[in-house]
Amino acid sequence: MEESLKSLSMDYLNLLINGQAFSDVTFSVDGRLVPAHRCILAARSLFFRKFFCETSPSPRGCASTVFPVSSVRYEVFMLLLQFLYSGHAAPPQKHEPRPDCGDGGCGHTHCSSAVDLALGTLAAARAFRVEQLALLTQKQLASMVEKASIEDVMKVLIASRKQEDMQQLWSTCSRRVAKSGLPPEVLAEHLPIDIVASVEELRLKSSLLLRRRHTPTAAEVEDHHLQKIHRMRRALDSSDVELVKLMVMGEGLNLDDALALHYAVGNCSREVVKALLELVTADVNCPAGPSGRTPLHVAAEMACPEMVAVLLDHHANPNIRTAEGMTPLDVLRSLASEFLFRGAAPGSTHIEPNKLRLCLELVQSAAMVMSREEEEAVAAGNANATSSSRAVYLDLGMSTVGVHPDRGDQEHRKMA
Repeated sequence: MEESLKSLSMDYLNLLINGQAFSDVTFSVDGRLVPAHRCILAARSLFFRKFFCETSPSPRGCASTVFPVSSVRYEVFMLLLQFLYSGHAAPPQKHEPRPDCGDGGCGHTHCSSAVDLALGTLAAARAFRVEQLALLTQKQLASMVEKASIEDVMKVLIASRKQEDMQQLWSTCSRRVAKSGLPPEVLAEHLPIDIVASVEELRLKSSLLLRRRHTPTAAEVEDHHLQKIHRMRRALDSSDVELVKLMVMGEGLNLDDALALHYAVGNCSREVVKALLELVTADVNCPAGPSGRTPLHVAAEMACPEMVAVLLDHHANPNIRTAEGMTPLDVLRSLASEFLFRGAAPGSTHIEPNKLRLCLELVQSAAMVMSREEEEAVAAGNANATSSSRAVYLDLGMSTVGVHPDRGDQEHRKMA
């Protein structure tokens, strides 16, 4: 019996894919024509049944009427029809490239693209009154939000707001947002005020902390950490520093462990690097792994004066050395030597001599200022030490002759 039903389901699905010659209705979605069959849609959806009763069928032998559909995307509409024809709605294949997901190796199980598609499918299922598809999509979303980013969880939370048949999804998302640790003022930037109030109430009821029963393995922790780094880099690539801030505050992302500044200096604009530095949670002198390269080393290797300047403005240290003993100034001098003796450094033909010279001037100036400040600090320390030692010497000397420093003037007057 099960095999027969499966075969019937596949036959109907094949009719949707290859049955254009037998179609009697056509929809226009995102500029693309979708042929379909009135009898199947009417049998499977009360919405389509009422819709077709109110419209006249096309005369036999004539081209079917084209109905525009503007409320849903083409991909979502095809998933809806796929479910109506076969009783199944296949999600995107794992590792299949999607235009709205920049991660080529993503499995599309809980990324922003998968969440947006599920939310669109849920909205379409409710609009076209396909209750079974709505329930199926809610279950998919419930599994997604356990691992999705806080930003995506908040989207699902808004979608499930005040929906009687989505209380379970609402509860799951509310708990996840409550555990995120995001302060109310940050939540208010992404959620309606009544939802923020609900989250705060939930936090009070749960004493602000809910312990997880499952202790993740080292492999799970590492995988989760790598996923956060990939999401952070995609956010930086799109100049979305606010999302990075959200990840820091809500998901505990450590910008130094993720080498956020190193990545931004090498791949993003000056504005992104400046905004990242102003979050104050990133160490401008953070060394990268065994090499010990700081963001200033990266900027020096690029010979990018804009990056060098913004890092120095935020107190980057030009005297820090890598594991090989190279300071940013050494890196720049090495590049300059290559230009002088060979015309261009191997693999560095993109570096402009004028920019390299400007970088040298900036880093040299910063190094000189830092050296001067260190010398002044040492001199001030020596002066303080000398004054202290003199005071101790005088105190000891007067004690030896029986004169207390505080009574020196009095004794002198008596002797006079």
